[in-house]
Amino acid sequence: MKDLTNTWALVTGASSGFGIDFAHLLAERGSNLVLVARRIEPMQELAAQLEHRYAVKVKVLGRDLSTTEAASELKQTLDAQGIRITTLINNAGFGLFGEFLDQALSKTEEMLKLNMFSLTALTHVFAQDMKQHGGGNILLVASIGAYQATPTYAAYSASKAYVLLFGEALHHELAKHNIKVSVLSPGITATSFLQVSGQKATLYQRMVMMQSKPVAAIGLKALFAGKASVVPGLINKLTIFSNRFASRSIQTKLAYLLMKN
Repeated sequence: MKDLTNTWALVTGASSGFGIDFAHLLAERGSNLVLVARRIEPMQELAAQLEHRYAVKVKVLGRDLSTTEAASELKQTLDAQGIRITTLINNAGFGLFGEFLDQALSKTEEMLKLNMFSLTALTHVFAQDMKQHGGGNILLVASIGAYQATPTYAAYSASKAYVLLFGEALHHELAKHNIKVSVLSPGITATSFLQVSGQKATLYQRMVMMQSKPVAAIGLKALFAGKASVVPGLINKLTIFSNRFASRSIQTKLAYLLMKN
């Protein structure tokens, strides 16, 4: 287990789901934490738990990361407090379930800003700092939806395809600066994702659902091992592998059948 004592990690989307698990797993390794999300109260409760259990320092910052200036303002706030981030967990994001034309365009735009533009800006701002200081670690959270077109999650899956390709490219680009970049692509997981997206769990989703903490642990293990990308869970791996034997049109039809309520 990599020792992160006396370093700082930034976890976005830290008010629920994977964000909570990443925070615990990093604190177990001795890392101090900056927790960022819109909802402050859940993060304050989490911070108290982490400080008590692991004797680490935890800063809580309420931010809407979908705004244009969020990444630079966050970096300025941390600079003013003398906090240098060596591990960035780009976890914030959400999905929208349903037909594309049935979704409010404003909500889709909000999702795309958070899933792609915010993630990109945060990666750029903090990777610049990591480069100047000799290295760091960046984990991007994508989805197995990134590997295929997914009707009823059209824009969401497209946004996660961006995250996957972006992260795998940066894995190679930033290696010369001693910056490790990995992409975690979970399948359906026991978080609030479905509730937020507006979907009721299908039989298939209930059958293959994984618990969130083991998935987060797989992501961190891949990051610190220097892997470009990881898909957690045998069923998820088999799903991605099986795409090699089907045309893209068939993949899309199967994805629709599996996601349809």
